[in-house]
Amino acid sequence: MPLLAHLDELRTRLLRIVAVFTVLLCLSWVWSDDILHFLLRPIGEHIHEGSLVYIHLTEPFVIYMKASALMATFLCVPYVLWEVWLFVAPGLYRSERRWVVPFLAAGTLCFAGGGAFGYYVATPYAVRWLVGLGEGFQAAVTLRSAFQFQSRMLLGMGAVFELPIVIFFLSRLGLVTPGFLMRHFQIAVLIIAIAAALITPTGDILTMSIFAGPMIVLYLIGVAASWLFARRS
Repeated sequence: MPLLAHLDELRTRLLRIVAVFTVLLCLSWVWSDDILHFLLRPIGEHIHEGSLVYIHLTEPFVIYMKASALMATFLCVPYVLWEVWLFVAPGLYRSERRWVVPFLAAGTLCFAGGGAFGYYVATPYAVRWLVGLGEGFQAAVTLRSAFQFQSRMLLGMGAVFELPIVIFFLSRLGLVTPGFLMRHFQIAVLIIAIAAALITPTGDILTMSIFAGPMIVLYLIGVAASWLFARRS
């Protein structure tokens, strides 16, 4: 198809994603109170939720809406991956199109696994360390800052855990090779460190390390998957 036709198809698929996300957002709003308390639980273990304060009158409503949007984002991931696959599938060989189920399953599980890692591992360790630094002072954490910290943790880790999938499919398309990836490993570590600094909610060394460490491991997992595919080919 010509370029304008591709752009028109892309616009159509983006509109479909927005429509599905909107429906999931409305459904998540029904349970927004439970969702928000669940999201803040790792922080509440160290800072009691009742001690969280808000400054603006509209802040609770905005946070409830953002909590619903965060839940809708995780629920919408399989459909987003499906639309991405439908967009690129016409350019793949027939044998490559059979990877649709592994792509959808692996992409969804990796994103959900990243969110779970952020919720059960990254957030508790980071909050425990940060609260420990300020134990000599009275904490006055706002609802907005607590939710922003948690949401960036979950979304950041979800995106990070997609790295092996991205590397594997780049190798499937012949854009990268295991040798290329390992020869540029030092550059990859530098890029990972910069990305971790941008994703990190607070910018402290520990939280950056929590992001950078898994990213390096996931990069190597992606290289291993690329190497296995190259050997099989």
